[in-house]
Amino acid sequence: MREVVLDTETTGLDPFDGHRIVEIGAVELFNHMPTGRTYHQYINPQRDMPQGAFDVHGLSEDFLRDKPLFADVADDFLAFVGDARMVIHNAAFDMKFLNAELDWCKRKKLPDAQALDTLAIARKRFPGSPASLDALCRRFGIDNSSRQLHGALLDSEILADVYLELTGGRQPDFALNATSDADRGGQDIDSGATVWRPAPRPTPLPPRLSEAERAAHAAFVSRLGDAPLWPVG
Repeated sequence: MREVVLDTETTGLDPFDGHRIVEIGAVELFNHMPTGRTYHQYINPQRDMPQGAFDVHGLSEDFLRDKPLFADVADDFLAFVGDARMVIHNAAFDMKFLNAELDWCKRKKLPDAQALDTLAIARKRFPGSPASLDALCRRFGIDNSSRQLHGALLDSEILADVYLELTGGRQPDFALNATSDADRGGQDIDSGATVWRPAPRPTPLPPRLSEAERAAHAAFVSRLGDAPLWPVG
C-alpha cells in the first residue's frame, strides 16, 4: 500500500481570505516503510508575508520571489501524490489550501476521503492529551531537535515517524501467505494499476561467510542424516 505523508506551509489560516501555500513537502511510504522518495517545493505566493506566518516558518517574500507559482508545479505535485492515501496532521487545513490552489489553476481537486488525519487518530488514541506534532514526538521519543521552525519537508519526515508509531510502530507487512499478482508482476489485476516494488540491487551484496564457516556448516549438514526436520538445500 502506497501512502504519502504530506505537509504545507502558508501565508495564513484561510485561502479564502487571500492566503496562499508557500511550501509543500511529502514523504512516500510503501507498506508503512519509507521508500526514500520525497517531494519538496517552495512556491511564490504573489503576495506579502505576514509577520505571524514568517515567525512560524521563516520564509520571507525575498526568498520566495523567484520560486515557481503553484500553477507551474501543480502537475508534478499531483503526479507524485497520484491515488495514494495522504497522511496529514490536521488534514482539513492542508486539504482546504491544496484544493483552493488546485481550483484556482483549474486542476482536479483532491478528494477529502483520500486524506488520513493523524491529529484525529492521536486525539482518539490519547483523549484529553496534547496532540500537536511536538507533543507526539515527546510521547514517542522521536527526535525533533532540528525543528526550530516549521518546514514542510522536515515536518513530513517527522510526521512519518509519528504516524508509524500511531499505527503500531515501524513494521513491514508480515502477511507471508498473501502473495498477490501485484507482488509478482508489478500490476494489480483488479485495478490494472502499477504497484510500486523495490528494485533489485544492481550489484549483489558479497557473501559474508568465511570458508571456515562454510566448511563447518557443510560438516554439520552431513551429520543430519536423510530425514532432517527442516530443508537444508
